[in-house]
Amino acid sequence: MQSQNELVQTLTEMEGKPYPAYKSIKGGYRYKGYEIWIDHVQGDPFAIPTKARAKIPISTAGFPVDTFHNECRSGSLCDFLARQFYHSIKKYNTLLQGSGKSGTIQIDRPGQEVLKTSSMVIIDGFIEARFLVGLPAFGRRIAGKIAAHMFLEVIPRIVNDSLYFQRLPADKLYRHVETIEDAEFIRERLSKMDLIAFIADNAVLPRASGVDPHPLRSEGPVPFQSCQSMRVSMTLPNHGKITGMGIRKGVTLIVGGGYHGKSTLLNALEYGIYNHIPDDGREFVVTNPDAVKIRAEDGRSIQNLNIDPFISNLPFDQDTTEFSTANASGSTSQAANILEALEVGALTLLLDEDTLATNFMIRDIRMKALIAKEREPITPFVEHVRSLYEKKEVSTVIVMGGSGDYFSLADTVIGMIEYKPHDLTSQAHQIARENPSPEYLDAVPPSEIPRIPIPDVLNPSKGKRPVDIKIEDLLYMRFGTHKVQVGAIEQLVHPSQLRTIGYAIHYARRYTDGQRSIKEICRLVLADIQEKGLDCLSDREARGDFAEFRSYELAATLNRFRALRVKQRC
Repeated sequence: MQSQNELVQTLTEMEGKPYPAYKSIKGGYRYKGYEIWIDHVQGDPFAIPTKARAKIPISTAGFPVDTFHNECRSGSLCDFLARQFYHSIKKYNTLLQGSGKSGTIQIDRPGQEVLKTSSMVIIDGFIEARFLVGLPAFGRRIAGKIAAHMFLEVIPRIVNDSLYFQRLPADKLYRHVETIEDAEFIRERLSKMDLIAFIADNAVLPRASGVDPHPLRSEGPVPFQSCQSMRVSMTLPNHGKITGMGIRKGVTLIVGGGYHGKSTLLNALEYGIYNHIPDDGREFVVTNPDAVKIRAEDGRSIQNLNIDPFISNLPFDQDTTEFSTANASGSTSQAANILEALEVGALTLLLDEDTLATNFMIRDIRMKALIAKEREPITPFVEHVRSLYEKKEVSTVIVMGGSGDYFSLADTVIGMIEYKPHDLTSQAHQIARENPSPEYLDAVPPSEIPRIPIPDVLNPSKGKRPVDIKIEDLLYMRFGTHKVQVGAIEQLVHPSQLRTIGYAIHYARRYTDGQRSIKEICRLVLADIQEKGLDCLSDREARGDFAEFRSYELAATLNRFRALRVKQRC
């Protein structure tokens, strides 16, 4: 292994040479107390930047054992260090000069959620930061002196300021680790307390905007306060006693007028499947990890799915037990989204009337009188919601501001008034008794019929590339020659999750044997990631742009491939 000085000398001597000469610097280099590894060198200044790693023994970095002694704390420490590395790059890297991506230094940008990522890992006693370096050039000639300065001055400053315990604010580090550990403690307690979610008192739920996930500050958001009848308490390992609103298993309605916080509460529950950083406002808003947001999704494809529990008796004797379409309607897509979530094991469904198909949710007495049941193919969700819970233990949370048809079916009714929750259950039940809705049948809950993907249908190759997977924010994935629209998979929060799902679908081909179901394949892939880490998904060098995901988002993405072909297990 060469030294830092040898790398700097080599780069200096490359001044003015053709850009491909950079290929010779691939390898490892000794720095004071750590190593820098250059794993892949970009082919020209406009290509994806060079992949590099800073590797430091955790003992040398000086982190106390109590910051990483269990899986939760280890992951929290990595998340904290990735954020420090990101901010150090912004502080020290001012070298944006030259052609293309010259002078850039990047690490996967963290968001408000705490995700296990491949950008910062602890492996075999080493902390490893994985980042990108845009090797500088003017035109396609090497700017060796600038490159030497980057590896002599800039990158060492970033590493020294972000990966050594003595250089970091210990109070912030411990607060970060302890907050995430306490959130995980709440998540583990939910089922034991017969809850699907917990919202801590004084939580700040509103976000800055629809495209800015930071907490709302400027307008003085109302801190969340549980109504007394729903308040629960627990004692956390680090923060001690905490109180808040517990949402119990069963059927829960969130009602209220427009702009009073119904959807804001549901959004907090939707993203409560993730842990959040301190000061996010939702640090202790925690949801069952098997909760899935459901919406209507006009135009999506559906492949060989039994939608008969929700949609049957179609005109011209169309079969709905093995239903396929390339252009689903709102109601059909919503039925498919529910059934596909249940197929993978969802235990809580989250629905907001703003993004639902009305004819799928309710069918009032006047419409029943006008259109006879035998002429209406849709069995509305209102007829399924009780049996889903009572016979399959699947809970539902629905934002419903425009219809009272669910009042008699709800276990809990939360009224949001000026962003404050009120327990309106007894009032809602009284109204239901005094103003009876049409009598809804207790429909037979859907049975999950396993669907088995046909092997070798989804190929990630394109041209000369055996694996060509690209993403466009959280809207599209390009998988070889396939383009998959994923904007309706609302619980994805970071582009790296979608990228990782693409590689997971490629990895899953080893388990797609024509016998295993989608659920079984997803579980095998997640089990491998749990055992081997995210790196197992990459066929080449270690990547720094992977992030953890759930089986629900993996299956949802797979189900949106228009080329997908599946068969039902008999």
